Amino acid sequence: MSDKSGFKMSTFDETSNKTVTSATVTSTNRTRWLTLIGTIITMFALGSVYTWSLFNGQLSAKLDEPISRVAFSFGLLSLGLAIASSVAGKLQERFGVKKVTVAAGILMAVGFFLTAHSNNLIMLYLSAGVLVGLADGAGYLMSLSNCVKWFPERKGVVSACAIGAYGLGSLGFKFICGYLLSITTLEHTFIIWGLLAMTMIIIGGLMMTDAPQQKTKTVNNHSEQPRDFSLAEAVRVPQYWMLALMFLTACMSGLYVIGVAKDIGQGLVHLSALTAANAVTVIAIANLSGRLVLGVLSDKMARIRVISLAQVISLVGMSILLFTHMNEATFFASVACIAFSFGGTITVYPSLVSDFFGLNNLTKNYGLLYLGFGIGSVLGSLIASLFGGFVVTFSLITVLLIVSLAISATIRLPNKEIEEQNTLQHV
Repeated sequence: MSDKSGFKMSTFDETSNKTVTSATVTSTNRTRWLTLIGTIITMFALGSVYTWSLFNGQLSAKLDEPISRVAFSFGLLSLGLAIASSVAGKLQERFGVKKVTVAAGILMAVGFFLTAHSNNLIMLYLSAGVLVGLADGAGYLMSLSNCVKWFPERKGVVSACAIGAYGLGSLGFKFICGYLLSITTLEHTFIIWGLLAMTMIIIGGLMMTDAPQQKTKTVNNHSEQPRDFSLAEAVRVPQYWMLALMFLTACMSGLYVIGVAKDIGQGLVHLSALTAANAVTVIAIANLSGRLVLGVLSDKMARIRVISLAQVISLVGMSILLFTHMNEATFFASVACIAFSFGGTITVYPSLVSDFFGLNNLTKNYGLLYLGFGIGSVLGSLIASLFGGFVVTFSLITVLLIVSLAISATIRLPNKEIEEQNTLQHV
């Protein structure tokens, strides 16, 4: 007998020779649902960092520095986020998800407190860039991966809920921080923001429990789940680096276009500043839609096919930017396609990596791959500045998307290749 989640209600565990009771199942279900709720609360607070552009103007005036230099702090934040994500698995192994999440909340509050008192660029870079970025990254990927492990039968939907909350956090805190800026000083806004985010992250962290190790079930001599690759094993197979290239391409295209959407509207489409600014709203809606739609879809069809679909949608958006004479409607359609694809890709990828390399080492295996987010956040802007503008960058991204689409159409699970090789050896 089983409940709707797939857990057996009262059965016999052959590995431990103990009867699993309904009470045990009820306790397990309560634990994993509390972990999901805690993860959503934490993700909402962690996503608040994406309201950073609200503060560039006032920080520029306070420090008497160009906005471009002030805005670089967000690039450092994104890089710090990716670096911390890559080591989050080690931290979880040593301290557990609860303690690391709580520590991330405290570190974020400290980062915002120091940001409030920054009086030069270096201090701003260290506080808002390094400290807040490391705090955000330490909490983000670890809590996401841990939550996905609790729901092996609903990985796509759970990823969509968690990463959707991360996206909603940027929208929610946009109004919160905007209101705070209207009633109090810049310094007090940063301090209140830090305290509010810390409180939510600590509450969410205390609700989380480390997911149990997943056991591989064997039916008719075939494993029902992919075997668990350690990070050292995963990086030795070509599929890992194929997934890394696809992820880097998705992040580069999404983050670059999102970051310069207003400039594209004014520079290429010749829209007014007010009209071009509407791209921010279009991107937010498309990004969240991509997370929800493709996340849910990934539980109903092969996840690699969902990634292929996302790549096609992104190619459509890039083709509009490159090969058409855009008007207001086609401009918004193009950035919507790219934002939809980006949001969906980063939602599906944790589950996709677990499909290839197993759930038990997901935080480590996805953590290294997630460095592509940090690299992608600066690579597009770097190429644009080196080679002169939008067209060269769009062209490179389009080529990378075509290569990525070819990879996603042909890549195979490493377990399948190993099984086929073993079969051939026995023939």
